[in-house]
Amino acid sequence: MQNGTSQTDYAALAANIKEWGRALGFQAVGISDTSLDDAEARLLEWLARGNHGEMDYMAKHGTKRSRPAELVPGTLRVISLRMDYYPPDAKDGGEVLQDGSRAFISRYALGRDYHKVLRNRLEKLAEKIRAEVGDFSYRVFSDSAPVLEVELAHKAHIGWRGKHTLLLSREHGSWFFLGELYTDLPLPIDMPEENHCGTCNRCIEVCPTQAIVAPYQLDARRCISYLTIELKGSIPLELRPLIGNRIYGCDDCQLVCPWNRFAHKSVEADFIVRHGLDDVALTELFAWDETTFKEKLAGNAIHRIGYEQWLRNIAVALGNAPKSVKVQAALQAHAQHTSPLVREHVAWALEQQQATEKCE
Repeated sequence: MQNGTSQTDYAALAANIKEWGRALGFQAVGISDTSLDDAEARLLEWLARGNHGEMDYMAKHGTKRSRPAELVPGTLRVISLRMDYYPPDAKDGGEVLQDGSRAFISRYALGRDYHKVLRNRLEKLAEKIRAEVGDFSYRVFSDSAPVLEVELAHKAHIGWRGKHTLLLSREHGSWFFLGELYTDLPLPIDMPEENHCGTCNRCIEVCPTQAIVAPYQLDARRCISYLTIELKGSIPLELRPLIGNRIYGCDDCQLVCPWNRFAHKSVEADFIVRHGLDDVALTELFAWDETTFKEKLAGNAIHRIGYEQWLRNIAVALGNAPKSVKVQAALQAHAQHTSPLVREHVAWALEQQQATEKCE
């Protein structure tokens, strides 16, 4: 419950919140109400089609995902915030994808885990609001709970949902993270952003696995980000060759999006590339033991998938890599791995590598 806020000038407070948010490193701040009826209908249809795959958490919270006041009782408004993440010195993603011997990692995962960075800044914003109005009810989120963050950010004028289902901004493209602050403060709301995709279908056409089955519709079961991050078991055989050298996530739809011509590089030290992950040989990463994996990726989003899944992903990429004795030797080193999952994908990769008579 709010205390001491009955005389608050909410329009002035909203303006202050946006100023404080930008001072804390967010590039845009907007405010929306909690009505998500249309989005809820689309979510339920998506779940009914089974497009969420094994992401059971997408369904288990029921309507709490599309009804903020059910997730956090008393919520009247959602403050959405956007923070650029593209590392300033990262190797061009398109160039890395062209070299099958190198590992492609989604550009958002090259630095520190964004969950911690955004949550810390959101808490600081809440502290500033509390200093202004006294105690108030709130909860912060950063891709950490059942929140329809793209829909909320759209309503808050942060951007619009692109045909690839990511949020797009005319000023910043799509290389950014989103965070939210649910609150019981009756702040004035912003108007939703208009859609500016027009007739462009580049994201749909470029998708390696054709996971974007129609404009604004993603079948996660075919998405490389899902396959390399969310899927815990065996990657479907028919999709493995399409993954190429992508070992954690996929940025293809963002790399071809015209709006990313206007994207800004991040100014956050936390998002600077660590351990050369923007351009590193697959064989080098495959040689990491579990201790090295944990040490180098501590505090990185990749650490969440675990060492076994890491090896599984790299094995697939090595199977797709240019044929070479070095790659085959790297795979043979893990052929008797203790994990059945790793052994299965290594065996498949060796079959791909040995499919031709001559190696480099």
